[in-house]
Amino acid sequence: MSSPEELRYTEEHEWVAARDGGSARVGITEYAQDQLGDVVFVDLPEPGTPVRAGEPFGEVESTKSVSELFAPVDGEILAVNDAVAESPELINSDPYGEGWLVEIRMTDPAALEQLLDAEAYQRVIDG
Repeated sequence: MSSPEELRYTEEHEWVAARDGGSARVGITEYAQDQLGDVVFVDLPEPGTPVRAGEPFGEVESTKSVSELFAPVDGEILAVNDAVAESPELINSDPYGEGWLVEIRMTDPAALEQLLDAEAYQRVIDG
């Protein structure tokens, strides 16, 4: 399973990519989508919704289960990936690309440094 080096990760299997202007793009990892199986539905918040690190902000439903999505950082939902809402299978086919979920305007961009790097995340999934 790949864990791109340029991303940050949570122990709950979300990935985070820093964007220009103090925002971050968030999705679930390749490992997470593999564990979930075929994703059939995604419940995401509206833009403008405040989020707090470690707290749920949505759900991903697969043929196997329903899993909560946890905010990796404090902030506000800036954008939601409408393509994933319409075609949830994008999470399975391209979790680090077209399968992104939300963009968050971060309260504190330095908070990204507190998240796992690719090597540390690999240790989490290796057990």
